[in-house]
Amino acid sequence: MLLGVVTLNSSSALTGGYDNYNYDLSGPELTRLYNSPVFHAERMKRPLNGFSTWLGPISHSGVRVTLADGSKWLIHKGDGYGHSSQTVVTNARHMSSAWTTVSSTEFHGRKTVSDLVRAGGPMYHWLTDNCHVGSRQMMKP
Repeated sequence: MLLGVVTLNSSSALTGGYDNYNYDLSGPELTRLYNSPVFHAERMKRPLNGFSTWLGPISHSGVRVTLADGSKWLIHKGDGYGHSSQTVVTNARHMSSAWTTVSSTEFHGRKTVSDLVRAGGPMYHWLTDNCHVGSRQMMKP
C-alpha cells in the first residue's frame, strides 16, 4: 500500500497538529522513497501539546531514518495523521528542535521506508496501538 508524505509546518511539528494534508512527493518520487533502503534509524521523542518536556508516555515518538543519499525522514503515527494509514512519513526538515533521540540502530540497508511504515501499523489506538508502540516496532531488527 502506497501512502502520502505528510508535510508539516513548524508549529504543527512541535505540537503534533495537522492543519491539512499536503504532499512533498507523489508518483514515482513517492514510490522511490518507500522503496529506499534505511541505513540509520533513531527513535525520537518530543513533548505533547502543552508540555515543555517529555516524560515516558507523556510524549510523542517516532523514528527518524537516514537513507543512502543522506536524506532524513520522520516516520510516526497518530490519530488522524494520515488517510489510509495513521503511520506517516514526513521530511525531517519539518521537525522542531523539541525532538530528542532516545535510541538508535544501524539497518545497513536491510529494511526499507515501506518496511518501517508497515511495522508502525495502519491503525491507531491511544492505549494499545499508539506512537510509542509503533516506534518500538519500527526499531526491531
